[in-house]
Amino acid sequence: MDGSWLRLPHGGTRRLARAKAARRILCAGLGVVLAGAAAGCAGSPVSTGQVRATTAASPSPVFISTTVPNAAVGMQLTWLLRAVADIPWSDQEIQAHFDPGFGSPADINADTAPFGELVPTSGASLIGVLGQAGSDPDSLLAVASFGGVQLTVNIAVDGAGLISGLWLMPYPYSWAQVDRQLGGMAPDVSLLAARVSPGGVCTPVHQVAAAAARPLGSMFKLFVLGALAHQIAAGRVSWNQELTVTDAVKSPGSGVLQDAPDGTQSSVLNTAGLMISVSDNTAADMLIGLVGRSAVEAQDRQWSDHAALNVPFLTTREADLMRIIHYPALANRYLSLGPAQRAAFLASSVDSLPFIQAQVQNLSQAWTGPRDIDTLEWFASPDDVCRAFAGLQRLAAQPALASLGPILSANDGGIEVDPAQWPTIWYKGGSEPGVLTMGYLATNSNGQTFVVVAMLSDPAAPLPPSAVLELQSIVQEAFELVR
Repeated sequence: MDGSWLRLPHGGTRRLARAKAARRILCAGLGVVLAGAAAGCAGSPVSTGQVRATTAASPSPVFISTTVPNAAVGMQLTWLLRAVADIPWSDQEIQAHFDPGFGSPADINADTAPFGELVPTSGASLIGVLGQAGSDPDSLLAVASFGGVQLTVNIAVDGAGLISGLWLMPYPYSWAQVDRQLGGMAPDVSLLAARVSPGGVCTPVHQVAAAAARPLGSMFKLFVLGALAHQIAAGRVSWNQELTVTDAVKSPGSGVLQDAPDGTQSSVLNTAGLMISVSDNTAADMLIGLVGRSAVEAQDRQWSDHAALNVPFLTTREADLMRIIHYPALANRYLSLGPAQRAAFLASSVDSLPFIQAQVQNLSQAWTGPRDIDTLEWFASPDDVCRAFAGLQRLAAQPALASLGPILSANDGGIEVDPAQWPTIWYKGGSEPGVLTMGYLATNSNGQTFVVVAMLSDPAAPLPPSAVLELQSIVQEAFELVR
């Protein structure tokens, strides 16, 4: 699951290929702010509440500028604010300013119509620029007044300078808006925004079902990293130790090591970095094999109140053999067993099965809906994940484990916060059909650390492609509110 201009939630390098599927303009939470005017906006909950306009005169200390940058994204923002008064736009106008894959002219006009009704003939007016997506010059976050209603405008452009991402949401934010937006995204949702003490204690600032166990997707790799860190600290493993990629450990999905030739060498440091930054499944399995399944389970027990749900702690290869290649036969047999019998079943009936790459690719394309996400997965609550992030932060303070910081900060998950305000950002997320998780640890310029964890799951249907961008906006709103 990926957005047209965002990194994949489970990881990935900067500027991943843009999705070709059409993208609609998403208007997060505007049902409350704009009442009936935004009821037809894609992603907006319908609301009959009163319009609540905020004044554009309110100063904000987070603005880094009151003018747009002299770049393609800045020029498109300037055009948008002026042209919103002229909606509906002609097909020619849309073609001149929007990426061809963004959506049809009819959809774009339908989604922007509520904003055209708000603004005066002069258009919307810029209030200030909040920042960019990290160091990415192709995206911009700003606040503008739409006829007295103050909104955040999140905009991105493609390589040709055409709009490829557009998100409009209320500003300033409130926890009530966050909760409404989150609650409409999936049947099972959780959120935790917590302050982390120097001693590693997570104190909630705001929470929604933060103690409930949810499917994690690739976020489980935080616990693998923790088990690895403890073994390095104990001298049983070193960062420079070489691991060997073999066909027996290769696992499909995200990452690069599954494509490496048999016999390729990768240091523990490189393998751990790939596991987090690009969510490399083969790297995760190699590290589970290195430290041992029991060590990962012990780490899970240390940080999680729900570790019993992860016994035995699955490798990604085992999970995908049961969920992709031999589904549902292997999954049904595995789930029929008690925890004490499952490890033996994996060893006797799963681990020796081969992966045929062409078969994996064909069957993965058919994996479009949730498959046993409430039973055949890795599980933790946002509270558990916060303890994992806090534990990793404390471990990273040890000189021998200083590499944990660069590993966890190599991919910032695309969050758009001012780097001067938040100089340190760690990220790990996960996704599969029916599951989307995002977790961030960020330390602000005052040395205060916060963790925000958001989780969505739907056991009956896949989440829409827009969920990636919408959940990221929720996380960003949470960081604005805890600041």
